[in-house]
Amino acid sequence: MRINFKNYFFWIAAFVSLILDRVTKYWVVQNFVYKETLALWPNVFHFTYELNPGAAFSWFQGEVWLPWLSLGVSLFLIGFALVNPNLDRWEQLGCGFILGGAVGNGIDRFFNSCVINDKFFSGCVVDFLDFRLIHFAVFNLADMFINVGMVCLLIAWFWNQPSSSGRPR
Repeated sequence: MRINFKNYFFWIAAFVSLILDRVTKYWVVQNFVYKETLALWPNVFHFTYELNPGAAFSWFQGEVWLPWLSLGVSLFLIGFALVNPNLDRWEQLGCGFILGGAVGNGIDRFFNSCVINDKFFSGCVVDFLDFRLIHFAVFNLADMFINVGMVCLLIAWFWNQPSSSGRPR
Protein backbone atom coordinates (compact mmCIF):
# COMPACT_ATOMS: atom_id res chain seq x y z
CA MET A 1 0.00 0.00 0.00
CA ARG A 2 1.43 3.33 -1.08
CA ILE A 3 0.53 6.51 0.80
CA ASN A 4 -0.20 9.47 -1.49
CA PHE A 5 0.20 13.09 -0.39
CA LYS A 6 -0.45 14.46 -3.88
CA ASN A 7 -4.11 15.35 -3.41
CA TYR A 8 -3.23 18.94 -2.51
CA PHE A 9 -6.69 20.42 -3.07
CA PHE A 10 -8.13 17.84 -0.67
CA TRP A 11 -5.83 18.92 2.16
CA ILE A 12 -6.25 22.63 1.42
CA ALA A 13 -10.08 22.38 1.29
CA ALA A 14 -10.15 20.34 4.52
CA PHE A 15 -7.83 22.73 6.36
CA VAL A 16 -9.52 25.95 5.18
CA SER A 17 -13.06 24.69 5.85
CA LEU A 18 -12.11 23.41 9.32
CA ILE A 19 -10.36 26.65 10.31
CA LEU A 20 -13.23 28.83 9.05
CA ASP A 21 -15.76 26.67 10.89
CA ARG A 22 -13.84 26.72 14.18
CA VAL A 23 -13.09 30.47 14.04
CA THR A 24 -16.71 31.42 13.31
CA LYS A 25 -18.10 29.14 16.03
CA TYR A 26 -15.58 30.54 18.53
CA TRP A 27 -16.59 34.07 17.54
CA VAL A 28 -20.29 33.30 18.05
CA VAL A 29 -19.75 31.64 21.44
CA GLN A 30 -17.57 34.53 22.64
CA ASN A 31 -19.82 37.33 21.39
CA PHE A 32 -23.41 36.06 21.68
CA VAL A 33 -25.64 34.80 24.45
CA TYR A 34 -27.50 31.57 23.68
CA LYS A 35 -30.56 32.34 21.50
CA GLU A 36 -29.31 35.90 20.85
CA THR A 37 -29.80 37.07 17.29
CA LEU A 38 -28.24 39.79 15.17
CA ALA A 39 -30.20 40.85 12.09
CA LEU A 40 -27.78 41.38 9.24
CA TRP A 41 -30.72 41.72 6.83
CA PRO A 42 -33.90 41.88 8.93
CA ASN A 43 -36.30 39.00 8.34
CA VAL A 44 -33.96 37.53 5.71
CA PHE A 45 -30.57 36.65 7.23
CA HIS A 46 -29.56 36.72 10.90
CA PHE A 47 -26.76 35.40 13.08
CA THR A 48 -28.57 33.43 15.80
CA TYR A 49 -26.66 31.46 18.44
CA GLU A 50 -28.25 28.02 18.67
CA LEU A 51 -27.11 24.69 20.07
CA ASN A 52 -28.14 21.55 18.20
CA PRO A 53 -27.91 18.22 20.05
CA GLY A 54 -28.82 16.34 16.87
CA ALA A 55 -27.87 16.06 13.24
CA ALA A 56 -29.38 18.03 10.36
CA PHE A 57 -32.71 19.64 11.29
CA SER A 58 -32.17 18.36 14.88
CA TRP A 59 -32.76 14.74 13.88
CA PHE A 60 -31.35 12.06 16.20
CA GLN A 61 -31.12 14.38 19.22
CA GLY A 62 -28.87 13.05 21.93
CA GLU A 63 -27.79 9.95 20.03
CA VAL A 64 -24.45 8.74 21.39
CA TRP A 65 -23.28 7.47 17.98
CA LEU A 66 -23.29 10.92 16.30
CA PRO A 67 -19.77 11.91 17.45
CA TRP A 68 -18.49 8.51 16.35
CA LEU A 69 -20.13 8.91 12.95
CA SER A 70 -18.23 12.20 12.47
CA LEU A 71 -15.00 10.46 13.48
CA GLY A 72 -15.64 7.48 11.21
CA VAL A 73 -16.41 9.67 8.18
CA SER A 74 -13.30 11.74 8.89
CA LEU A 75 -11.01 8.72 9.17
CA PHE A 76 -12.49 7.18 6.03
CA LEU A 77 -11.93 10.37 4.01
CA ILE A 78 -8.35 10.76 5.24
CA GLY A 79 -7.61 7.14 4.34
CA PHE A 80 -9.32 7.55 0.97
CA ALA A 81 -7.15 10.56 0.11
CA LEU A 82 -3.95 8.90 1.32
CA VAL A 83 -4.25 5.62 -0.59
CA ASN A 84 -5.97 6.69 -3.81
CA PRO A 85 -4.04 7.78 -6.85
CA ASN A 86 -4.48 11.45 -7.66
CA LEU A 87 -8.13 12.32 -7.42
CA ASP A 88 -9.39 14.93 -9.85
CA ARG A 89 -9.85 18.45 -8.52
CA TRP A 90 -13.60 18.16 -7.99
CA GLU A 91 -13.17 14.91 -6.06
CA GLN A 92 -10.40 16.44 -3.96
CA LEU A 93 -12.45 19.55 -3.19
CA GLY A 94 -15.58 17.52 -2.45
CA CYS A 95 -13.89 15.10 -0.08
CA GLY A 96 -11.82 17.88 1.51
CA PHE A 97 -14.83 20.09 2.23
CA ILE A 98 -16.76 17.14 3.66
CA LEU A 99 -13.77 16.26 5.86
CA GLY A 100 -13.44 19.82 7.16
CA GLY A 101 -17.15 19.94 7.98
CA ALA A 102 -17.19 16.50 9.60
CA VAL A 103 -14.18 17.34 11.78
CA GLY A 104 -15.62 20.77 12.69
CA ASN A 105 -18.95 19.34 13.82
CA GLY A 106 -17.21 16.30 15.31
CA ILE A 107 -15.13 18.53 17.60
CA ASP A 108 -18.37 20.14 18.83
CA ARG A 109 -20.00 16.74 19.33
CA PHE A 110 -17.11 15.38 21.40
CA PHE A 111 -16.51 18.49 23.54
CA ASN A 112 -19.78 20.49 23.85
CA SER A 113 -22.72 19.69 26.07
CA CYS A 114 -25.85 21.75 26.57
CA VAL A 115 -29.16 21.97 28.38
CA ILE A 116 -32.21 22.59 26.20
CA ASN A 117 -35.68 22.79 27.76
CA ASP A 118 -34.28 21.43 31.05
CA LYS A 119 -32.85 18.37 29.31
CA PHE A 120 -29.09 17.67 29.29
CA PHE A 121 -27.42 16.69 26.02
CA SER A 122 -23.83 15.79 25.32
CA GLY A 123 -22.60 16.42 21.80
CA CYS A 124 -24.14 19.79 20.94
CA VAL A 125 -23.13 21.61 17.75
CA VAL A 126 -22.93 25.42 17.61
CA ASP A 127 -25.19 26.79 14.85
CA PHE A 128 -25.63 30.43 13.88
CA LEU A 129 -26.51 30.96 10.18
CA ASP A 130 -30.21 31.77 10.19
CA PHE A 131 -32.00 32.26 6.84
CA ARG A 132 -35.42 33.44 7.93
CA LEU A 133 -36.76 34.31 4.49
CA ILE A 134 -37.24 30.62 3.73
CA HIS A 135 -37.67 29.48 7.37
CA PHE A 136 -34.67 27.16 7.09
CA ALA A 137 -33.03 25.44 10.06
CA VAL A 138 -30.19 27.37 11.70
CA PHE A 139 -26.86 25.86 10.62
CA ASN A 140 -23.10 26.52 10.60
CA LEU A 141 -20.18 26.67 8.19
CA ALA A 142 -19.36 22.97 8.73
CA ASP A 143 -22.86 22.08 7.48
CA MET A 144 -22.40 24.41 4.53
CA PHE A 145 -19.02 22.89 3.64
CA ILE A 146 -20.44 19.36 3.80
CA ASN A 147 -23.13 20.36 1.32
CA VAL A 148 -20.66 22.19 -0.95
CA GLY A 149 -18.50 19.05 -0.85
CA MET A 150 -21.44 16.92 -1.94
CA VAL A 151 -22.09 19.27 -4.86
CA CYS A 152 -18.41 19.03 -5.84
CA LEU A 153 -18.63 15.23 -5.80
CA LEU A 154 -21.76 15.34 -7.98
CA ILE A 155 -19.92 17.59 -10.45
CA ALA A 156 -16.99 15.14 -10.45
CA TRP A 157 -19.34 12.23 -11.01
CA PHE A 158 -21.16 13.88 -13.91
CA TRP A 159 -17.91 15.23 -15.36
CA ASN A 160 -16.35 11.77 -15.39
CA GLN A 161 -19.35 10.01 -16.95
CA PRO A 162 -18.55 8.47 -20.32
CA SER A 163 -19.94 10.32 -23.32
CA SER A 164 -21.73 8.48 -26.13
CA SER A 165 -18.27 7.71 -27.59
CA GLY A 166 -17.39 5.82 -24.38
CA ARG A 167 -14.73 8.30 -23.21
CA PRO A 168 -15.05 10.51 -20.13
CA ARG A 169 -15.95 14.09 -20.92
